[in-house]
Amino acid sequence: MAVPPTILQVLPALDSGGVERGTVEIAEAISAAGWRPLVASEGGRLAAGLGDAHVTLPLSAKSPWAIWRNSLRLAALARREGVSLIHARSRAPAWAALRAARRLGVPFVTTYHGTYNEGFPGKRLYNSVMASGDRVIAISRFIAEHLTRIHGIHPDRIRLIPRGVDPARFDPEAVPAARVMAMRAGWRVPEGAKLLLLPARLSRWKGQEVLVDALAQLPDSHAVLAGDAQGRQGLVASLLSRAAALGVADRLHVAGHVTDMPAALCAADVVIHASTEPEAFGRTVIEAQAMARPVIAADLGGPRETVRHGVTGWLVPPGDPAALARAVQEVLALPPAARAAIGAAARATVPTLAAMQDATLAVYRELLPGR
Repeated sequence: MAVPPTILQVLPALDSGGVERGTVEIAEAISAAGWRPLVASEGGRLAAGLGDAHVTLPLSAKSPWAIWRNSLRLAALARREGVSLIHARSRAPAWAALRAARRLGVPFVTTYHGTYNEGFPGKRLYNSVMASGDRVIAISRFIAEHLTRIHGIHPDRIRLIPRGVDPARFDPEAVPAARVMAMRAGWRVPEGAKLLLLPARLSRWKGQEVLVDALAQLPDSHAVLAGDAQGRQGLVASLLSRAAALGVADRLHVAGHVTDMPAALCAADVVIHASTEPEAFGRTVIEAQAMARPVIAADLGGPRETVRHGVTGWLVPPGDPAALARAVQEVLALPPAARAAIGAAARATVPTLAAMQDATLAVYRELLPGR
């Protein structure tokens, strides 16, 4: 009987975010296929769900010395556990994983999760490891085109696999009203107030300040920023100070990390994506669409592929608070039936988790003999 393959995924940590959740979802698919998943990272709140499949290694370290040490650690782990394929999802771990994979002669896969900044000398070389896989998974057409344009990678090595959402978990019919009411109460949003939700980790390019500025033009609305600050307390203070200066501090709620995202999305009248730099995909956008919520997204990057303006959501110029405020007013002025129709159209077209999992396993099979 053939021994099931062992697939090792590597990333810096497993705290929160689309990369992290995608890693866990693929580990689940590997297990469901009868294969053996392994995930190496520094750990985090999502690691416990992996049980013995998680191995703690210092993979967020970025110095050349640390990457070299991690390559030895990963090679030893892969040799000990009989790893059949290594899948890297972030740059520093990818450099270590590439060296380990080449040392052991096992296939190497990368998922290109972002455009990655190139503002410093040598940054393009550092980023290039994410284009070095035997197969490179692009999470959107936008990223596939970026790979070809920036790294010159041949399309034969690229596999386009959009991120997916679980329509059973993100199902508006499956969220009791009590959970929604509890969410709004926890945020201290007054009953009957219009609620704008921006679900994203706190980062300047995620556009939280754009929403704060737009809120000043929306006197009947409250805004919730739902996302981990990741230690950026200076940014939190800056947002609160900006809100106070604009007179909207009592209508801005900084919620931090939210575990029950289906209820959070259901609690929103409008879900906002306001990134000021191109998003590689925009997973929170499709989660909101799966919940049949009205979505307003910045018109750049991956969300252009999942939001059809006026059909499955709305697109606005990035970094433009006035345009965002106008779009919110337009959405809230629609009759409930019209909003519901757009929500239903969005839910019907979102890419699914099962499709993402199946396509990723298909990539592994391409590289594993006899699979």
